[in-house]
Amino acid sequence: MSSIFIWVQHLLPQHFLSRLVGKLAELERPQWLKNKLIGLFIKRYKVDMTEAFAPYPEAYANFNEFFTRELKPGARPLADADVLSPADGAISQFGNIEADQIFQAKGRQFSAKALLGSEDWAKHFENGSFMTVYLSPKDYHRVHMPLDATLKATRYVPGDLFSVNKVTAENVEHLFARNERHVCLFETEYGPMAMVLVGAMIVAGIETTWEGQVAPPGKQIITRQYHTPEDLITLKQGQEMGRFKLGSTVILLFGKDAIAWETWCQADAAVRMGECIASQA
Repeated sequence: MSSIFIWVQHLLPQHFLSRLVGKLAELERPQWLKNKLIGLFIKRYKVDMTEAFAPYPEAYANFNEFFTRELKPGARPLADADVLSPADGAISQFGNIEADQIFQAKGRQFSAKALLGSEDWAKHFENGSFMTVYLSPKDYHRVHMPLDATLKATRYVPGDLFSVNKVTAENVEHLFARNERHVCLFETEYGPMAMVLVGAMIVAGIETTWEGQVAPPGKQIITRQYHTPEDLITLKQGQEMGRFKLGSTVILLFGKDAIAWETWCQADAAVRMGECIASQA
C-alpha cells in the first residue's frame, strides 16, 4: 500500500491541487457548508477544540482561520529551559548532523546544503544537531521560537509538495530537501540556528509573523537579508514566528556542540510547543 501511496503522489498535480485547496479554504460562503466541513474535520481528526480560543466552527470566517486557530491563554505554558519545542506534533527524527548529512528515515539522508539552499549557510551546521517535528492535521499549526533569537536572513526555496508523513519520509529520497520550504536563519546565544518550515501536499500556505505569507510566491528562490538596524527583528522564546495552513514539518538546526537533546527525546515521541527539548551543551 505504501508504494501505491507514493506512486499516486508522483502522478498528482501537486501544486495545482494544493493551491486549489488553498483557494477553497479561503471561501467564507456558504457559511453552513463551511461550518459543516470544519465540524467534520474536527470529528475525523479528533481535534481538541477545548484548547482553542474560539471552540466553535461558527467562530471562524473560513477553513484557513480554523487551521491556524489561536489557543487559549496558558494552554501551552513555557518550560524554564534553554530550548523549547517550536510546535505541537511528533518528533520524526533528531540527533547529530554527520558532516553535512541529516538523517531522514530508514537509511535515507539529505544534505544541509540542499535543505538550506546554500553551502555557506550549511557550513554553520556541520557536525551540528537537528530535530524534525511533524505537525499532523489535528495539531495546533502555529510555530514558536525555541529560544531568544535575532533574524539574520530568510530564503524561500521552491520545490515539490509531497506529503511529509512517516510513510513518505521512509520512501521518498531527500524529501525535506526537495519539498517547497522557507528557511529562517537566526543568531542565538548558542550560535546560529535555522528553522525550516517545510511545505507539503494540500498545505495551502506558509506564513511568518514579519513577512506574512511567504509560500507560494512563485518558482524562484527568494533570499532576504536582515543586516541593518532598520531591519532588526528580535524574537523572544515562545513568541510566535510562523504558521502553516494545515499541518506540515519544522526542522531545527544547531551548530556543533551548541546543544544537547533531552534524554526523553526519541523518534515518534509526541511533543508540545513550549516543552523542553534541549539544553546548552
